[in-house]
Amino acid sequence: MSLYLKISKIIKKALIDSSAPLDCNPGIKKSSSHQTSDYQVNGIISIAKKMNIDPHIFSKKVIKNIKKKDFYEKINIIESGLITINLNKHWLEKEIEVMFSCSRLNIYKTTKPKTIVIDYSSPNIAKEMHVGHLRSTIIGDVLARVLEFLGHKVIRANHIGDWGVQFGLLIAYLIEKKINNEKKISLNILDLIYQKAKKKYEENKNFSKKVKNYTFLLQKKDSFCMKIWKNIVNITIKYNQKIYKKLNVSLHQKDIKGESEYSDMLDPIVKDLIQKKIAIKNNGLSLIYLKEFKNRNGETMGVVIKKQDGSFLYSTIDIACLKYRCQVLKADRVVYYTDSRQEQHLKQITIIAKKAGYIPKNVLVEHHIFGMVLSKNKQPFKTRTGNNIKLLTLLDKAVKKSIKIIKEKNSNMSQTELETYAPIIGIGALKYFDLSKNRSNNYVFDWDQMLSFEGNTAPYIQYAYTRIISIIEKSKLDNSNILGEIYLKKEIEKKLVIKLLEFEETIINVSKYGKPHVMCLYLYELSSIFSSFYETCTILFSKKRKIFISRIKISLLTAKVIKKGLNLLGIKTIKKM
Repeated sequence: MSLYLKISKIIKKALIDSSAPLDCNPGIKKSSSHQTSDYQVNGIISIAKKMNIDPHIFSKKVIKNIKKKDFYEKINIIESGLITINLNKHWLEKEIEVMFSCSRLNIYKTTKPKTIVIDYSSPNIAKEMHVGHLRSTIIGDVLARVLEFLGHKVIRANHIGDWGVQFGLLIAYLIEKKINNEKKISLNILDLIYQKAKKKYEENKNFSKKVKNYTFLLQKKDSFCMKIWKNIVNITIKYNQKIYKKLNVSLHQKDIKGESEYSDMLDPIVKDLIQKKIAIKNNGLSLIYLKEFKNRNGETMGVVIKKQDGSFLYSTIDIACLKYRCQVLKADRVVYYTDSRQEQHLKQITIIAKKAGYIPKNVLVEHHIFGMVLSKNKQPFKTRTGNNIKLLTLLDKAVKKSIKIIKEKNSNMSQTELETYAPIIGIGALKYFDLSKNRSNNYVFDWDQMLSFEGNTAPYIQYAYTRIISIIEKSKLDNSNILGEIYLKKEIEKKLVIKLLEFEETIINVSKYGKPHVMCLYLYELSSIFSSFYETCTILFSKKRKIFISRIKISLLTAKVIKKGLNLLGIKTIKKM
């Protein structure tokens, strides 16, 4: 149980014993940095008001009813009736010893594991991944790692658009230009071919007819068209897996499920929606009117699920996909990671799927929307020509910049070490810079901030880790068997231990809200507190053996937490910087 939950449980018991409602919320919060207390009970005032009791009098009653006295050193009531708590050092010593001795840092797996589908990354077929795919890929991956660590069954869903008219475009152009040898086609060339094919489709009526014909043949699973289609898809997947490996993202080929795999579900779904009177037919179209959405004129919006020519739309595929995840995969929770432009679309398909009964009432469907990556002029981050920046280009640049910085910081590093560490530092910095921003917001891309060794950055935290590892190695102690207890003699030691004990609550918060910046902020604060601890407390040259052992144990535990925290973010640690 996390430190937060332990304190909340004690206070809630005292509140109920003081006649507060059974569903009362203590509202336990960490005290702000300028206050002398460790925690405060924020819910006390609102609870007292609901009970028509003076908050100050009620707070006195609550304190009298606290049965577990050993967890606090001081407990006070300030003028407003707010309760402040100073935790007991000896109680903290026992708690931190348990965390130190546990291989999972005293973070237990859930006793009620759920099946959770996370839809993330979802790059386009026949196109290189660009900067816009960075957020959808790495933010979703953090939630997948965190939920697995907590013991849930996570199904990673890399939903790719491998079906539709874009393939008719590519097939028509490849056949016309007699480009049919997959070994001669790179993804970059495919991307260029698509752009040329699209332009020709818009300008040439004869080519447009060919595109529609090949799209129709592909939907009928014509063997010749299917062969070309498979080559295009395989080229893209192979390329993307290289990107995932560079990013240290836990997506594999088995996690891919393309739109094509739902094709047999589409017609039955349209028929079912019409039969249930959710959809109607209008001038050859099958569509659904949703009163929850209005257009600019205030009229009810219609969602088309089948066109006049018999083809289906993204909305139909996504309804089928949601139905599959709920009814076949038996998901308890479905999480989508998409940018803000997809928000309305996802809300629409979720409402339709719920009306149709495809989503059981107990299943949570969450849309984790994220903001855009902007340049310094607050515009979408693109090349000078206005094109999206290729993700591979961005990764390569991060590595090159990290090589330059490493050489400036450590001229003694060997070439082998440089080649090993540069990708970890550079790509780790790129990922962390993105993850450290609240996913709901846009953010400005800045190389200098990203690779800085100061502030809330990956290099700062990785450096903190290497410093601790250096201390541990110099101690000459056997890390697997350090005999001795932890003693908290100074206030900074207590502060560091409290922060370590807050790790579990940080993980839980990320798992609930899918916001990795919470973990980033925690790791930054932990690293900053350790830095103060290192400067204030003698570690290696402590006069007393028991203090030396105690501080080594605290240092080692800090290193373990930093390593696990970065690992949950998909970022590696190194022993030398």
